[in-house]
Amino acid sequence: MFIRRLVTAAALAASLFALSACKYEDLVPANAPLPADLVRAISAQGMGVNSPVLVRLYKEESELEIWKQKTDGSYALLKTYEICAWSGKLGPKKKEGDRQAPEGFYTVTPAQLNPNSNFHLAINMGYPNAYDRANNRTGSHLMIHGSCNSSGCYAMDDEQVQEIYTLARHSFEGGQRAFQIQAYPFRMTPKNLARHRNSEHYEFWKMLKLGSDHFEITKRPPNVGVCESRYIFDQSAETVANLSPNGPCPVFQTPAEIAAKAAADAAHEEEIAARLKPSEFANTTSFTYRTGDPITADAYAQEQHRREGYDRDGNRIGGSRSSSSRGGSIFSGFLN
Repeated sequence: MFIRRLVTAAALAASLFALSACKYEDLVPANAPLPADLVRAISAQGMGVNSPVLVRLYKEESELEIWKQKTDGSYALLKTYEICAWSGKLGPKKKEGDRQAPEGFYTVTPAQLNPNSNFHLAINMGYPNAYDRANNRTGSHLMIHGSCNSSGCYAMDDEQVQEIYTLARHSFEGGQRAFQIQAYPFRMTPKNLARHRNSEHYEFWKMLKLGSDHFEITKRPPNVGVCESRYIFDQSAETVANLSPNGPCPVFQTPAEIAAKAAADAAHEEEIAARLKPSEFANTTSFTYRTGDPITADAYAQEQHRREGYDRDGNRIGGSRSSSSRGGSIFSGFLN
């Protein structure tokens, strides 16, 4: 009996050693299941594992939100993740190589999931979209990916991107043909817009806020169209699909509830701006990365916004892996 127990203990020790020596990628491949705790959270909110998803990104707060559709058709916030790194400054991406992370409304189809990324897993955001092309903006391969190192992408730690990728994969398995990414410079509140009203991008951000307002009021993804080189929101899917990005916009009226929110927020913004001291307005940085130049250490430090605890190569300092998403490590769910 003693010998049998000894053999069993040795076999268990060997298996644990082999597990500890495995690469992270071997443990959580692109077809990995969702953690048990996240499945429970989905069920508790009246959602399905395969129900549609929507992503919202906020640069200044360094947060990525996953929203998921409930049985009544509306969307609710499922989970918020701390972005591990994004590069550039507040403002949209304009040209290839400027190291700016995109801002705007993007669409992801199943073909944009990349299980073979050099950065664990990746989701192509779909930049440039119709708005970007209408405004002569260039660039390619802008992703949400792992590694915590960004050159114009939104980088998550590997555990986070595994979870986000799996949620996207499940939504497609459930029949969602495409999901929306809403990428913002900051949360579109009157206070934030008042703080940033001296930015060259202020009018662009006010336009993005219209789309944000639609979602905030309806809790459903707005239909997004481009005409006259600008975004319009909440027209019928057929209307926006037939628009010419540089052509005339159709005659339309913003729904009353959304117009009322926009007006109230604008008035509140004016009140806040009138009370702000000059030092309380956001600084408009003059830093610009010149496309094609080698990225110096000083320039890199100015344009890289990385979560504390990761080095320049995107490695966890100290070598341990730890998810900073709100909800804990993906491994804890597998072990429950």
